[in-house]
Amino acid sequence: MEFLAQLVNGLSLGSIYALIALGYTMVYGICKMLNFAHGDVIMVGAYTLSIAMSTLHFPPYLAIPVSMLVCAVLGVTIERIAYKPLRQASPLAVLITAIGVSYFLQSLALLIFGSTQRKVESAINVGLIHIGDFAISGNAVVTLLLTIVLMVGLTWFINHTMTGKAMLAVSEDKGAAQLMGVNVNKTIAVTFLSGSALAAVAGVLYIASYGYVGPYTGSMPGIKAFVAAVLGGIGSVPGAMLGGILLGIIESLSKAYISTQLADAIVFGVLIVVLLVKPTGLLGKKVTEKV
Repeated sequence: MEFLAQLVNGLSLGSIYALIALGYTMVYGICKMLNFAHGDVIMVGAYTLSIAMSTLHFPPYLAIPVSMLVCAVLGVTIERIAYKPLRQASPLAVLITAIGVSYFLQSLALLIFGSTQRKVESAINVGLIHIGDFAISGNAVVTLLLTIVLMVGLTWFINHTMTGKAMLAVSEDKGAAQLMGVNVNKTIAVTFLSGSALAAVAGVLYIASYGYVGPYTGSMPGIKAFVAAVLGGIGSVPGAMLGGILLGIIESLSKAYISTQLADAIVFGVLIVVLLVKPTGLLGKKVTEKV
């Protein structure tokens, strides 16, 4: 029974990682850049949820869309101000800029809210679900189901809408897509918008699991979600989901049966082993560089 409980916890935690990893993998697949500020968008979403529910007294069904809207606008703003001028710059310059944006958001939150972690009321409150003698967290079940629905919806959007097909075209060849009439700037903006909105949902689910937010709340989940994206195959939407779920299960079981202090080391160790065996990740595709 304890194993099943830890498995459910792992699936819930992995679902949060998967939602964040979707943002990483979408941006990398289309823009070929690593947006290390993505984890801090979660923190902004969590603070927005806190203000909407505690200060403005919005009900959850209004507070969650407000959080998604703020994060979506933030994602597009970051892309336009920080990343768009660097389209032709070296990957290293873009990477350094992304790290700078991350520290900027953390410092801004530190100035506005202070260093003390704020307790936040959860927008999702589902009691224990009893199956015979076994009880599982209702929040964990909601988290997993919501992640599956969002991933299926995102996959459908990418494969069956004009905007989604434009995203696929830009990810294959940005120049050729532009010649065929695809608005590259708009497509990249939509990518950041949708990825940041998913980060807001991840922030809501994170609050439901942990109940607090601070300036550095999104830092470690962001790093682990990046690990999940690489583990599943960065650039692959199903890979982000698979990587996130596996990472959550490994972390949860490691904490329960090995050591809470070694859990993170085990997670990163598994990534190293997988990349040694399959450098492109579990579902990643091998890309041949043209000379």
